[in-house]
Amino acid sequence: MTHRQIMLVIVGLMAGMFLSSLNQTVVGTAMKTIADDLQGLSLQAWVTTAFLIVATVSTPIYGKLSDLFGRRPLFIIAIVLFLIGSVLSGFAQDMYQLAGFRAVQGLGAGGLMALPLTIMGDILAPRERAKYQGYFLAVFGVSSVIGPLVGGLLSGVDEILFIDGWRWVFLINLPIGLAALAVVMRFLHLPHQHRTVRIDWWGAAFVMLTVVPLILVAEQGREWGWASPVAILCYALTVAGLVAFIVTEKRMGSDALIPLSVFRSPTFSMATVLGVLVGFGMFSVMMMIPLYLQLVDGATPTEAGWMMLPMIGGLMLASIVSGQIIARTGRYKVFPILGTALLAGAYFFLTFSTYDKPVWFTMIGMALAGLGLGQLMQTLTIASQNSVHVRDMGVATSAATFFRQIGGTLGTAVVFSVLFGRLPETLAAAFGSATHADSLAAALQDPEVLADPANAAILQLLQGGASSAGGALNGDTSFLIGADPRLTAPFLDGFAQATTAVYWIGLAVILVAFVLSFFLKATPLREKSALQEAADERAAAAGAAGSMPVAGTPSSPTDAEADARLEAAAASVGTGAIPSAAPTEHDRH
Repeated sequence: MTHRQIMLVIVGLMAGMFLSSLNQTVVGTAMKTIADDLQGLSLQAWVTTAFLIVATVSTPIYGKLSDLFGRRPLFIIAIVLFLIGSVLSGFAQDMYQLAGFRAVQGLGAGGLMALPLTIMGDILAPRERAKYQGYFLAVFGVSSVIGPLVGGLLSGVDEILFIDGWRWVFLINLPIGLAALAVVMRFLHLPHQHRTVRIDWWGAAFVMLTVVPLILVAEQGREWGWASPVAILCYALTVAGLVAFIVTEKRMGSDALIPLSVFRSPTFSMATVLGVLVGFGMFSVMMMIPLYLQLVDGATPTEAGWMMLPMIGGLMLASIVSGQIIARTGRYKVFPILGTALLAGAYFFLTFSTYDKPVWFTMIGMALAGLGLGQLMQTLTIASQNSVHVRDMGVATSAATFFRQIGGTLGTAVVFSVLFGRLPETLAAAFGSATHADSLAAALQDPEVLADPANAAILQLLQGGASSAGGALNGDTSFLIGADPRLTAPFLDGFAQATTAVYWIGLAVILVAFVLSFFLKATPLREKSALQEAADERAAAAGAAGSMPVAGTPSSPTDAEADARLEAAAASVGTGAIPSAAPTEHDRH
């Protein structure tokens, strides 16, 4: 394909990914307004959890089904499901409905996140693929920046076209999704040879049994208690589901949801382990830093989004540069090493954060983290895709996304558990320090401070003593806004100290990834796309069958037609022609 033709397909794929990634940041910013309007602030966690569970569980299922039935129909189904969930969410009447409709959105989001990189693997050889995958990372960057801005603007408006402003957080997906659907249906035509297979329904069921309790305890563990009976039940169900899943996949062989044979590749196995660790580090820093910027530096959600630009810029720059180098040299082993080193350096740098450090100090750490992540995400995906047979391309790509999401879920749970677990101790230490004690005492004796309405909430809180202050940051932190700096300083200092512990944990995890990255076996990148390889294999098989002296049943016209289309599609990668003829009933998708 020519660059222009590839870009047309990429635009459609990116629009689909943009739907999912933008939605998460937009909804997160608007959630308080949504929960207030639907009178369910205590239920807002379930709205997020429902989306996350279904999106994570459906990711490997999309990968396997796309290997069996083709990428195009599954990607179209994912877009349609996401749009249906968006419309339903936009008209939800209570938080229970919203959680259910967000689950429908999550069912579409699993495909929107897993399939675009798989489709890239079909149409581009690994070396060429590296040049274009930077565009997909840019999707995450752009959505991270504009998501809080869009969410804040829409949720801050009472009505748009006689519809509550916050409902447009979901309805805005319609024009983007319909545009993506139109581009995909017009330009994305990939031939696919249908196979007679068994669908691994039991494997899908056991994936749900493994992942759902894990995500539930990760999201709700702080509220339930990590050693509570319900948490222990979740642990037991996860272990039981994992054992049952492994047994089932072993019995299903090549028809398994995630064939265990792919783990025989040391490259795939190591890339998967690194993906879990990188997911832990990536989601931890991307969830923690915006919270830090809002609480310690006093930024609004929109301002915090703009302050993330150094990380996004670093991620995009590193992704594009590393992609160009991989495309020209065919070598990629150095990038996981450099990426984990830079990410570890970012965490180490951020451990020196204090509440009175300027914002640019945090931005330097963010830039380092972005430079590291930009070299890791696409490289690990390419390594996974390059290490498996073309028939398992969808499985490999979706598995890479799936395990990275699992790592991110665990990382987020650990990070916030440690953060809020440490807060009572660090707040007590901050209030007990001589510096804060003296300035706090002076502020409490200042008539102007006592008379200022902006200080009323924090003064009332301080009347409860250290015990009240210890749990103050676990809930509504609006009492810090506009209050006297001498009153807020101990709270900000205590939060910053608790955050430092989180950075040390992230550093430890990424250092493990750094050591393991030296053991990633970088197999030579294939020179052909998945379509080309599939056509070559079928041609070789047909040639071998035709040369056999024993008479056999000739190929059916349908098979010959499918073979011809596969060969034409493979040739189009070199000639620049996109197959545009209508697919036959045999290979329609």
